[in-house]
Amino acid sequence: MSDSSSLPSRSTTSLLDQAEQQCRKHGVRFTPIRRRVLELIAENGGGLKAYDLLDKLTTEHAAARPPTVYRALDFLIEHGLVHRIESQNAYVACACPEHAHGFQLLICRHCGYVEELHLDDISDQLADRAARQNFRVERQTIELLGACQACREQLA
Repeated sequence: MSDSSSLPSRSTTSLLDQAEQQCRKHGVRFTPIRRRVLELIAENGGGLKAYDLLDKLTTEHAAARPPTVYRALDFLIEHGLVHRIESQNAYVACACPEHAHGFQLLICRHCGYVEELHLDDISDQLADRAARQNFRVERQTIELLGACQACREQLA
């Protein structure tokens, strides 16, 4: 790779290193395909759909098929390295995979920018309320759709 624009950014490299450490710590394999899928998602900055991932992967790995991408995504989600943006059916890299609690996503509807929040008190309150209702939460997704500062300034 001689083109510096094709090299991962420092933050992407840091995220990949952190993911590798997490996998090693939990005794699971961080395969080259899993690593590449996470890298593509992290480099995107916003949500990336599975078929967009597949398109990017097939340029590098002709044998890549939808099950390859979905297996990698399932692994990355299971290990807290990626979050699924439910409203967009897309995926975003987790900013801090060591964080064990719930998360919330701020999503700009103009540019697609996604920011991850960790307001544990909100997640805990929802889990407590669900437990009082005798309800077992399997997954919690909180997405806030709006406009980031840069887009608001451009629209003004």
